[in-house]
Amino acid sequence: MPTTVPATPIRVAVLGFWHVHAGDYARQAVEHPGTELVAVWDDDVDCGREGAERFGVEFTDDLDALLARDDVDAVTITTSTDVHRDVITRAARAGKHVFTEKLLAPTVEECEEIIAACDAAGVKLIVSLPRLYHGYTAAIRHEIDEGRLGYVDYARVRLSHDGAIAPWLPERFFDPATAIGGALTDLGCHPVYLTQLFLGARPDTVDAVYRSVTGRAVEDHAVVTVGYPSQAIGVIEAGFVAGTPFTIDVAGSAGWLAYSDQQGVLTAGGAAYGDQPVSLPVPEDAQDAFGQWVDHITTGTRADDNLARAVELTRLVVAANQAARQAARVPVAA
Repeated sequence: MPTTVPATPIRVAVLGFWHVHAGDYARQAVEHPGTELVAVWDDDVDCGREGAERFGVEFTDDLDALLARDDVDAVTITTSTDVHRDVITRAARAGKHVFTEKLLAPTVEECEEIIAACDAAGVKLIVSLPRLYHGYTAAIRHEIDEGRLGYVDYARVRLSHDGAIAPWLPERFFDPATAIGGALTDLGCHPVYLTQLFLGARPDTVDAVYRSVTGRAVEDHAVVTVGYPSQAIGVIEAGFVAGTPFTIDVAGSAGWLAYSDQQGVLTAGGAAYGDQPVSLPVPEDAQDAFGQWVDHITTGTRADDNLARAVELTRLVVAANQAARQAARVPVAA
C-alpha cells in the first residue's frame, strides 16, 4: 500500500509497450491513488496504439513532443533494453521522473550515465526489482541478519516459466540485438539480485552454462554459479522452457532455509532450529517499487539502495553473459 499520496496526482506516460510488463505498470499508474495515466508513446505504432486504447488514453509516436508536454510529470520505461539509455536520459533532461523495467541498461557504464543524468536533472529514478520487496525475502534476510544460519556459504535461486515452448513469450524476447540476452538477462535478473542480497553484491568469479532448447538466437535456459572470496557459492537458474516452482535455498554452518511459491511456505532446519524442520512466518510484502517511486517523487528522496542494486545486477549479468560466450570462468569487473 502507498505510504504517501501527493496532493495533486502525478501524471504518468508509458514509454513503450515492448515489454510484457508494460501493461502491469500502466495499470499501477491507473490504480495508485497518487498517479494518473495520461498518454502512451511507442515507436511501434501498432503496439503503442493497442496499449493506449486498452487503457483509454492518448497515443503518440513523437517522443520529443510527449516529453515536452507540461501535463506529463513522469514516465514508465518498458521499451526494449537496448534503448534504455537514450530514452531514459531524454526523459530526465525533460524533467520527467522515471520508473523503469530491469535491466536498467546493458552495461554498467550506461547505468551510471543514466543515474547521473537523473540526479543532475533532479528527477527520481527507480528500477523494478520486485522480489526484493516480497515477504519471503524479508523473512530470509531476517534469519541471515540475526545470525541463525551461522556462516552462510550457499544460496540457490531458481525462476522459470514455459514461455518459449507454450509458447506465449513474444518473439522479440529472443532478439539478441534488442533484448540483450535471453533467459538469464530477462527472467534471471530476479535470481541474480536475490543471490546478491543473500550472499553479497560482488562475487569474484562467475561461471555460466547457457543452452537453447528451442534453437533460438539467445539462451532459453541458463545456470550461473558465482563464487565469493568468503568461499560461499551461489547458484542462479532461469529458464523459458520449464514452468517449475520458484525456489530459494540458503544454507550456513548452523542451519538452512527453503522457500517455494508452490506452497508459499518458508521452512528452516538444522541445529539452529532444533534439528527438526520448522515453518517460519512470512510477512506481508513491503511497498512495491512503483509505490516507492511515488513516495520518492512526493518526498524528494532518492532510491539509493534500489539504484545501487540495479547497477550491481547489470554488472553480474554482463559477467555471466561473457562467461557463457567464452565457455570459461571470468572475474567480475570492478
